[in-house]
Amino acid sequence: MSRLISDEIRYKLLRLLQSNPDLSQREVANELGVSVGKVNYSLRALMQRGWVKTQNFRNSQNKMAYRYLLTPRGIEEKAKITVRFLRAKMDEYETLRLEIEQIRRDAGERRVQEER
Repeated sequence: MSRLISDEIRYKLLRLLQSNPDLSQREVANELGVSVGKVNYSLRALMQRGWVKTQNFRNSQNKMAYRYLLTPRGIEEKAKITVRFLRAKMDEYETLRLEIEQIRRDAGERRVQEER
C-alpha cells in the first residue's frame, strides 16, 4: 500500500468501518475530516490489499449503497496498525511532556528573575 496513506488515516478508517460499515464515503470523509477523494483513494488501496471488501445493499435513501466490511486479514492488519499508531502517539506524548516541563522550568526561572 502506498505510504501516501498514513498509519493514522488507515487506523481511523479501519476503526470507523469496523464499527460503522454502512457509512457512505461522504460520511466517512466528514467523520475523519478528510476529502471524499482521499477516502475513495484509501478505500481502494485497502481493498487492493484485501483488508476491506464491499457488499451491495439496498437502502431507502440510496437504491444501491455499499457496506464496507473488514476481512479477517483486515482485522489482523488493523491490530498491527493500532499498535504502531499507539506507539507513535505515546512517543508524541512523551515529547510534548518533556517540552512542557522545559517551558515550565523556563517560565519559573523568568518569574524568579522578574521578582529580583
